[in-house]
Amino acid sequence: MTSIQVAEKQLNIKGKDFLTLADFSKDVINGLLVKAQKMKNATYIGEDPTPLKGKILGMIFEKSSTRTRVSFEAGMLQLGGHALYLNSQDLQIGRGESIADTAKVLSHYVDAIMIRTFSHQKIEELAFHATIPVINGLTDLYHPCQALADLLTIQENKGTLIGQKLSYIGDGNNVAHSLMIASAKVGMDITIACPSGYEPNSTIIKLAKSIAESNGSSISITNDPIEAVKDADAIYTDVWTSMGQEEENEQRLKVFSDFQVNDYLVQKAKKDFVFLHCLPAHRGEEVSAEIIDGPNSAVFQQAGNRLHVQKALLTELI
Repeated sequence: MTSIQVAEKQLNIKGKDFLTLADFSKDVINGLLVKAQKMKNATYIGEDPTPLKGKILGMIFEKSSTRTRVSFEAGMLQLGGHALYLNSQDLQIGRGESIADTAKVLSHYVDAIMIRTFSHQKIEELAFHATIPVINGLTDLYHPCQALADLLTIQENKGTLIGQKLSYIGDGNNVAHSLMIASAKVGMDITIACPSGYEPNSTIIKLAKSIAESNGSSISITNDPIEAVKDADAIYTDVWTSMGQEEENEQRLKVFSDFQVNDYLVQKAKKDFVFLHCLPAHRGEEVSAEIIDGPNSAVFQQAGNRLHVQKALLTELI
Protein backbone atom coordinates (compact mmCIF):
# COMPACT_ATOMS: atom_id res chain seq x y z
CA MET A 1 0.00 0.00 0.00
CA THR A 2 1.49 3.37 -1.01
CA SER A 3 1.79 6.35 1.31
CA ILE A 4 -0.87 8.23 -0.62
CA GLN A 5 -3.27 5.30 -0.24
CA VAL A 6 -2.62 5.28 3.48
CA ALA A 7 -3.36 8.99 3.64
CA GLU A 8 -6.56 8.58 1.65
CA LYS A 9 -7.74 5.76 3.89
CA GLN A 10 -7.34 7.99 6.93
CA LEU A 11 -9.24 10.97 5.51
CA ASN A 12 -12.83 9.76 5.17
CA ILE A 13 -14.21 13.28 4.65
CA LYS A 14 -16.46 12.69 1.66
CA GLY A 15 -19.58 14.85 1.88
CA LYS A 16 -18.28 17.00 4.74
CA ASP A 17 -18.18 20.80 4.82
CA PHE A 18 -14.84 22.60 4.85
CA LEU A 19 -15.48 25.78 6.83
CA THR A 20 -12.47 25.90 9.17
CA LEU A 21 -9.43 23.72 9.80
CA ALA A 22 -10.53 23.46 13.43
CA ASP A 23 -13.10 20.89 12.29
CA PHE A 24 -10.45 18.50 10.94
CA SER A 25 -7.89 16.29 12.65
CA LYS A 26 -4.13 16.52 12.29
CA ASP A 27 -4.19 13.27 10.30
CA VAL A 28 -6.71 14.64 7.82
CA ILE A 29 -4.77 17.88 7.33
CA ASN A 30 -1.49 16.01 6.84
CA GLY A 31 -3.26 13.56 4.53
CA LEU A 32 -4.49 16.42 2.36
CA LEU A 33 -0.94 17.80 2.19
CA VAL A 34 0.43 14.40 1.15
CA LYS A 35 -2.17 14.09 -1.60
CA ALA A 36 -1.63 17.68 -2.76
CA GLN A 37 2.12 17.07 -3.03
CA LYS A 38 1.55 13.88 -5.01
CA MET A 39 -0.79 15.72 -7.36
CA LYS A 40 1.69 18.55 -7.76
CA ASN A 41 4.49 16.11 -8.53
CA ALA A 42 2.23 14.33 -11.04
CA THR A 43 2.94 11.05 -9.26
CA TYR A 44 -0.59 10.51 -7.97
CA ILE A 45 -2.10 7.50 -9.70
CA GLY A 46 -5.71 6.82 -8.81
CA GLU A 47 -8.18 4.39 -10.25
CA ASP A 48 -9.47 7.24 -12.38
CA PRO A 49 -7.20 10.06 -13.68
CA THR A 50 -10.27 12.31 -13.78
CA PRO A 51 -12.02 11.43 -10.50
CA LEU A 52 -14.49 14.33 -10.73
CA LYS A 53 -15.68 13.61 -14.26
CA GLY A 54 -19.26 14.83 -14.56
CA LYS A 55 -19.10 16.68 -11.21
CA ILE A 56 -19.93 20.37 -10.88
CA LEU A 57 -18.66 22.95 -8.39
CA GLY A 58 -20.82 26.02 -7.86
CA MET A 59 -18.65 29.03 -6.93
CA ILE A 60 -20.44 31.96 -5.24
CA PHE A 61 -18.45 35.19 -5.07
CA GLU A 62 -19.51 38.14 -2.93
CA LYS A 63 -15.85 39.23 -2.77
CA SER A 64 -13.74 39.51 -5.91
CA SER A 65 -10.78 37.18 -6.35
CA THR A 66 -7.92 36.16 -8.60
CA ARG A 67 -6.30 33.15 -6.91
CA THR A 68 -9.45 31.63 -5.39
CA ARG A 69 -11.45 31.73 -8.57
CA VAL A 70 -8.77 30.59 -10.99
CA SER A 71 -7.35 27.86 -8.76
CA PHE A 72 -10.74 26.29 -8.04
CA GLU A 73 -11.91 26.57 -11.63
CA ALA A 74 -8.66 25.20 -13.06
CA GLY A 75 -8.59 22.49 -10.44
CA MET A 76 -12.07 21.23 -11.31
CA LEU A 77 -11.20 21.20 -15.02
CA GLN A 78 -8.01 19.25 -14.41
CA LEU A 79 -9.94 16.72 -12.33
CA GLY A 80 -12.45 16.21 -15.14
CA GLY A 81 -15.24 18.29 -13.62
CA HIS A 82 -16.68 21.73 -14.24
CA ALA A 83 -16.92 24.93 -12.21
CA LEU A 84 -19.74 27.47 -12.43
CA TYR A 85 -18.86 31.09 -11.56
CA LEU A 86 -21.82 32.56 -9.69
CA ASN A 87 -21.53 36.26 -8.96
CA SER A 88 -23.88 37.07 -6.08
CA GLN A 89 -25.36 39.94 -8.07
CA ASP A 90 -26.32 37.52 -10.83
CA LEU A 91 -28.16 35.25 -8.38
CA GLN A 92 -31.45 35.85 -6.64
CA ILE A 93 -29.47 35.83 -3.40
CA GLY A 94 -28.36 39.30 -4.43
CA ARG A 95 -32.00 40.36 -4.61
CA GLY A 96 -33.15 39.02 -1.27
CA GLU A 97 -33.61 35.26 -1.71
CA SER A 98 -32.73 33.59 1.58
CA ILE A 99 -29.50 31.69 2.18
CA ALA A 100 -31.55 28.65 3.14
CA ASP A 101 -33.51 28.61 -0.12
CA THR A 102 -30.34 29.18 -2.15
CA ALA A 103 -28.61 26.27 -0.42
CA LYS A 104 -31.53 23.91 -1.01
CA VAL A 105 -31.86 24.84 -4.68
CA LEU A 106 -28.13 24.60 -5.49
CA SER A 107 -28.00 21.21 -3.76
CA HIS A 108 -30.13 19.88 -6.65
CA TYR A 109 -27.88 21.35 -9.36
CA VAL A 110 -24.24 21.00 -8.28
CA ASP A 111 -22.08 18.57 -6.32
CA ALA A 112 -20.41 21.11 -4.02
CA ILE A 113 -20.49 24.83 -3.29
CA MET A 114 -17.49 27.10 -2.75
CA ILE A 115 -18.35 30.53 -1.41
CA ARG A 116 -16.18 33.60 -0.88
CA THR A 117 -18.14 35.99 1.30
CA PHE A 118 -17.98 38.53 4.10
CA SER A 119 -19.80 36.96 7.04
CA HIS A 120 -18.77 33.60 8.45
CA GLN A 121 -22.31 33.29 9.79
CA LYS A 122 -23.55 33.26 6.20
CA ILE A 123 -21.41 30.27 5.22
CA GLU A 124 -22.48 28.40 8.35
CA GLU A 125 -26.13 28.96 7.42
CA LEU A 126 -25.44 27.88 3.83
CA ALA A 127 -23.78 24.68 5.05
CA PHE A 128 -26.61 23.94 7.49
CA HIS A 129 -29.24 23.96 4.75
CA ALA A 130 -27.19 22.44 1.90
CA THR A 131 -27.10 18.67 1.38
CA ILE A 132 -23.76 18.87 -0.47
CA PRO A 133 -20.28 19.93 0.74
CA VAL A 134 -19.75 23.65 1.30
CA ILE A 135 -16.18 24.99 1.04
CA ASN A 136 -14.97 28.21 2.62
CA GLY A 137 -13.20 30.26 -0.05
CA LEU A 138 -12.88 33.12 2.48
CA THR A 139 -14.97 34.73 5.20
CA ASP A 140 -14.31 37.51 7.68
CA LEU A 141 -13.10 34.92 10.23
CA TYR A 142 -11.27 32.22 8.28
CA HIS A 143 -9.34 31.49 5.08
CA PRO A 144 -8.68 27.72 5.42
CA CYS A 145 -7.81 26.92 1.79
CA GLN A 146 -5.10 29.56 1.91
CA ALA A 147 -3.74 28.06 5.14
CA LEU A 148 -3.47 24.62 3.51
CA ALA A 149 -1.39 26.15 0.71
CA ASP A 150 0.73 27.93 3.31
CA LEU A 151 1.45 24.66 5.13
CA LEU A 152 2.41 22.94 1.88
CA THR A 153 4.77 25.79 0.96
CA ILE A 154 6.53 25.77 4.33
CA GLN A 155 6.82 21.98 4.21
CA GLU A 156 8.34 22.11 0.72
CA ASN A 157 10.91 24.70 1.76
CA LYS A 158 11.75 23.38 5.23
CA GLY A 159 11.19 19.65 4.84
CA THR A 160 8.93 19.47 7.87
CA LEU A 161 6.29 21.45 9.75
CA ILE A 162 6.85 20.12 13.25
CA GLY A 163 8.89 22.52 15.37
CA GLN A 164 9.11 25.25 12.74
CA LYS A 165 8.57 28.83 13.91
CA LEU A 166 6.17 30.90 11.82
CA SER A 167 5.99 34.64 12.49
CA TYR A 168 2.97 36.55 11.23
CA ILE A 169 3.31 40.34 11.16
CA GLY A 170 0.32 42.63 10.63
CA ASP A 171 -3.44 42.60 11.04
CA GLY A 172 -4.99 39.87 13.20
CA ASN A 173 -7.43 39.00 10.43
CA ASN A 174 -8.94 35.88 8.83
CA VAL A 175 -5.56 34.80 7.46
CA ALA A 176 -3.99 35.07 10.92
CA HIS A 177 -6.89 33.08 12.39
CA SER A 178 -6.50 30.20 9.95
CA LEU A 179 -2.71 30.22 10.35
CA MET A 180 -3.09 29.88 14.12
CA ILE A 181 -5.42 26.90 13.75
CA ALA A 182 -3.28 25.31 11.02
CA SER A 183 -0.06 25.71 13.01
CA ALA A 184 -1.64 24.30 16.15
CA LYS A 185 -2.94 21.27 14.25
CA VAL A 186 0.38 20.26 12.67
CA GLY A 187 2.73 21.02 15.57
CA MET A 188 4.21 24.26 14.26
CA ASP A 189 4.88 27.24 16.56
CA ILE A 190 3.43 30.60 15.57
CA THR A 191 3.96 34.11 16.89
CA ILE A 192 1.62 36.86 15.75
CA ALA A 193 2.60 40.52 16.04
CA CYS A 194 -0.12 43.16 15.66
CA PRO A 195 -0.58 46.77 16.73
CA SER A 196 -2.54 47.15 19.93
CA GLY A 197 -6.25 46.83 19.19
CA TYR A 198 -5.69 44.82 16.01
CA GLU A 199 -4.99 41.43 17.59
CA PRO A 200 -6.77 38.27 16.42
CA ASN A 201 -10.21 37.32 17.74
CA SER A 202 -9.84 36.32 21.41
CA THR A 203 -12.15 33.32 21.06
CA ILE A 204 -10.09 31.97 18.14
CA ILE A 205 -6.85 32.55 20.07
CA LYS A 206 -8.26 30.47 22.94
CA LEU A 207 -9.33 27.73 20.52
CA ALA A 208 -5.95 27.66 18.79
CA LYS A 209 -4.08 27.48 22.10
CA SER A 210 -6.20 24.55 23.26
CA ILE A 211 -5.41 22.69 20.01
CA ALA A 212 -1.71 23.59 20.27
CA GLU A 213 -1.46 22.11 23.77
CA SER A 214 -2.45 18.69 22.48
CA ASN A 215 0.02 18.82 19.56
CA GLY A 216 3.11 20.18 21.28
CA SER A 217 3.08 23.58 19.58
CA SER A 218 2.76 27.13 20.87
CA ILE A 219 0.69 30.22 20.04
CA SER A 220 2.10 33.63 21.02
CA ILE A 221 0.59 37.08 20.54
CA THR A 222 2.68 40.24 20.83
CA ASN A 223 2.69 43.91 19.84
CA ASP A 224 6.41 43.80 19.07
CA PRO A 225 7.30 42.71 15.50
CA ILE A 226 11.03 42.46 16.32
CA GLU A 227 10.30 40.04 19.14
CA ALA A 228 8.00 38.07 16.85
CA VAL A 229 10.50 37.43 14.06
CA LYS A 230 13.42 36.41 16.29
CA ASP A 231 14.76 33.06 14.99
CA ALA A 232 11.78 32.66 12.65
CA ASP A 233 11.84 29.92 10.02
CA ALA A 234 9.05 31.64 8.07
CA ILE A 235 7.74 35.20 8.04
CA TYR A 236 4.23 35.95 6.80
CA THR A 237 2.33 39.17 6.25
CA ASP A 238 -0.90 40.34 4.63
CA VAL A 239 -2.34 43.64 3.48
CA TRP A 240 -3.08 46.11 6.23
CA THR A 241 -6.48 47.03 4.82
CA SER A 242 -8.72 44.16 3.70
CA MET A 243 -11.77 44.37 1.44
CA GLY A 244 -14.58 46.11 3.28
CA GLN A 245 -12.18 48.22 5.37
CA GLU A 246 -11.34 50.82 2.74
CA GLU A 247 -12.65 53.69 4.89
CA GLU A 248 -10.04 52.78 7.53
CA ASN A 249 -7.12 52.79 5.09
CA GLU A 250 -5.56 56.12 6.03
CA GLN A 251 -5.71 55.35 9.74
CA ARG A 252 -4.37 51.83 9.24
CA LEU A 253 -1.38 53.10 7.25
CA LYS A 254 -0.38 55.13 10.31
CA VAL A 255 -1.09 52.44 12.89
CA PHE A 256 0.78 49.70 11.03
CA SER A 257 3.77 51.79 9.90
CA ASP A 258 6.17 49.98 12.28
CA PHE A 259 4.97 46.56 11.12
CA GLN A 260 6.44 46.51 7.63
CA VAL A 261 8.43 43.39 6.75
CA ASN A 262 11.69 44.86 5.47
CA ASP A 263 15.46 44.28 5.47
CA TYR A 264 15.82 45.58 9.02
CA LEU A 265 13.10 43.38 10.48
CA VAL A 266 14.13 40.13 8.83
CA GLN A 267 17.69 40.43 10.21
CA LYS A 268 16.26 39.00 13.43
CA ALA A 269 15.01 35.84 11.67
CA LYS A 270 17.04 32.82 10.61
CA LYS A 271 19.13 33.51 7.52
CA ASP A 272 17.24 30.89 5.50
CA PHE A 273 13.79 32.15 6.47
CA VAL A 274 11.06 31.84 3.86
CA PHE A 275 8.84 34.84 3.17
CA LEU A 276 5.11 34.28 2.61
CA HIS A 277 2.21 36.52 1.57
CA CYS A 278 -1.26 35.40 0.50
CA LEU A 279 -1.40 38.18 -2.14
CA PRO A 280 -2.32 40.65 -3.51
CA ALA A 281 0.56 42.62 -2.00
CA HIS A 282 1.16 46.34 -1.62
CA ARG A 283 4.91 46.85 -1.99
CA GLY A 284 6.09 49.68 0.20
CA GLU A 285 3.30 49.13 2.74
CA GLU A 286 3.18 45.77 4.56
CA VAL A 287 6.33 44.54 2.80
CA SER A 288 9.26 46.12 1.02
CA ALA A 289 9.99 45.20 -2.60
CA GLU A 290 13.42 43.90 -1.57
CA ILE A 291 11.80 41.20 0.56
CA ILE A 292 8.83 40.10 -1.53
CA ASP A 293 10.96 40.04 -4.70
CA GLY A 294 14.07 38.77 -2.94
CA PRO A 295 15.71 35.33 -2.69
CA ASN A 296 13.82 34.29 0.45
CA SER A 297 10.40 34.92 -1.07
CA ALA A 298 8.14 31.97 -1.90
CA VAL A 299 4.96 33.94 -2.58
CA PHE A 300 4.39 32.67 -6.11
CA GLN A 301 5.16 29.08 -5.14
CA GLN A 302 2.64 29.66 -2.35
CA ALA A 303 0.04 31.02 -4.78
CA GLY A 304 0.58 28.07 -7.10
CA ASN A 305 0.03 25.66 -4.24
CA ARG A 306 -3.54 26.89 -3.91
CA LEU A 307 -4.31 24.79 -7.00
CA HIS A 308 -2.83 21.58 -5.61
CA VAL A 309 -4.31 21.67 -2.10
CA GLN A 310 -7.71 22.51 -3.53
CA LYS A 311 -7.54 19.64 -6.00
CA ALA A 312 -6.80 17.30 -3.11
CA LEU A 313 -9.63 18.82 -1.09
CA LEU A 314 -12.16 18.67 -3.93
CA THR A 315 -11.31 15.04 -4.67
CA GLU A 316 -11.79 14.04 -1.03
CA LEU A 317 -14.96 16.04 -0.36
CA ILE A 318 -16.78 15.23 -3.62
